[in-house]
Amino acid sequence: MLNAPHIVSDVMTETVAAVDRQARFKEIVETMERWKVSALPVLAGEGRVVGVVSEADLLPKEEFRESDPERLAQLRRVDDVRRAEAVTAGELMSTPALTVSAHATLSQAARIMARGSVKRLPVVDGHGVLRGIVSRADLLKVFLRSDEELAEEVRRNVLSELFAPPAQGLQVEVADGVVTLRGRVRDTSLIPVIARLVRSVEGVVDVAFDVTGPASVRSDARAGERRI
Repeated sequence: MLNAPHIVSDVMTETVAAVDRQARFKEIVETMERWKVSALPVLAGEGRVVGVVSEADLLPKEEFRESDPERLAQLRRVDDVRRAEAVTAGELMSTPALTVSAHATLSQAARIMARGSVKRLPVVDGHGVLRGIVSRADLLKVFLRSDEELAEEVRRNVLSELFAPPAQGLQVEVADGVVTLRGRVRDTSLIPVIARLVRSVEGVVDVAFDVTGPASVRSDARAGERRI
């Protein structure tokens, strides 16, 4: 059977810099600088994540430094004005925080990041307690898998297990994460299915086919997928 997909706990960082609601503006900036991060989870109670404070939340303080109070009151960006006047993490933070479970797949975490336009997510347990942090860079770690490792997984978990009879004659080559399958298959209609399964192997960048069928028909993955 196919390997289980990597999950957030496989790649997350467990040691996390965080602040509580009462943390002052300067303390927040100093913590970001010390840990070399651009955002911090804000915690309450027993470590429950209640928000996130980022560099973007802090910048209005500098942006409106020379603005007089009357002009600030006329600005439409109410949230920016509020943050320009704020001095604690509780006042500055974005809430509710976007978070992810340690058991979520990397694809699920990537979707949350993309939809929320954020670079990292606090990882929480079922009670919302902070357990780690996962970043965009963490999610890309699967693409560091070696070509040899990818080739072996494609052979073992896609071809041998699921498509042994029609795909016996296929050879697997991988270069820079791109999988190329060469050889002969009895049923070329399976090519789109094989292509999708190969692409589901974490770390695969792309897949291409150089195969022939019973009638010596040459095909490729993209052409096959268009016929679905």
